Amino acid sequence: QVQLVESGGGLVQAGGSLRLSCAGSGRTFSRYAMGWFRQAPGKEREFVAAISWSGGSTYYVDSVKGRFTISRDNAKNTVHLQMNSLKPEDTAVYYCAAGSSVSGTEDTYAYWGQGTQVTVSS
Repeated sequence: QVQLVESGGGLVQAGGSLRLSCAGSGRTFSRYAMGWFRQAPGKEREFVAAISWSGGSTYYVDSVKGRFTISRDNAKNTVHLQMNSLKPEDTAVYYCAAGSSVSGTEDTYAYWGQGTQVTVSS
């Protein structure tokens, strides 16, 4: 069992940066691949980024490549999403999730956090 808590969301102007964090509980945290997803108002939840259990592999949706960076610190049971050059279309609730492999598919992830709001103003 893994419990996840996101933090770091907020309001930022377009072009600005935010760093999201996801704190995990449980001794098995390092065994899981971790992902970030987001859901904008009126839209379905979509994949953003994922990282393997070791941190050696990462995967991004095309719309955030070159702007977002996912990283993890297994010693601290945390995963981060550094978001630079933010755009209004990045506005959404961001969720972290723990799963069995690096994947953009929600079904791969068994554990989810409650989400943190990111709002980018134009």
